[in-house]
Amino acid sequence: MTKTKNDLPEKVRTEMIDLLNARLSDAIDLELQTKQAHWNVKGTNFIALHELFDKLAEEVEEHIDVIAERAVQLGGTAYGTVQAVQSSTQLRPYPTDIFDSDAHVAALSDAYASFGKSVRAAIGAADDAGDKDTADLFTQVSRDVDKALWFIESHAHSAK
Repeated sequence: MTKTKNDLPEKVRTEMIDLLNARLSDAIDLELQTKQAHWNVKGTNFIALHELFDKLAEEVEEHIDVIAERAVQLGGTAYGTVQAVQSSTQLRPYPTDIFDSDAHVAALSDAYASFGKSVRAAIGAADDAGDKDTADLFTQVSRDVDKALWFIESHAHSAK
C-alpha cells in the first residue's frame, strides 16, 4: 500500500481496497457483457436495444473509473486487467451464442441484478467498516444499476 495522509485506519483502507477491487472486477465484466449484447443483439427491437446497451455500457464505464480511483485514493492498486477480472468476477459468464433480443434482455437483466446485489452488500460492508465515502460511492452505483435494470427489464415481452 502507498502512503497517504488519509485518516482512515490502515486496516479499514486495506479492507475497502479489497472490496473496491472485487466490485471493480464485477463492473468491468458487466461492461463487457453489456458490450457483447450491444454488438450482437438481433430482432424486432434491435435499434432500441442496440442503443440502450451502448448507453448502459458507457454508464458502467464511469462507475469503473470511480471505483478504481477510490481504491488508489486509499493507497491501493486498482486491478483492472483482463486476467484480474477473469479470476475474481462474481458474475456468471455471459452466453456468447445468443443473438435474439429476448435472450439478451434476459441475460443482461440477470447480470445487472447480480451486480446490484453485490453492490448493495458493499454499501453495508463499507458502512460497517466506517468508510462513509466508499459506502456513498457504492450507493450511487446501486441507484444507477437499479435504473439500468429497470430499463433492461422494460424490454421483456412478458410481465412477471
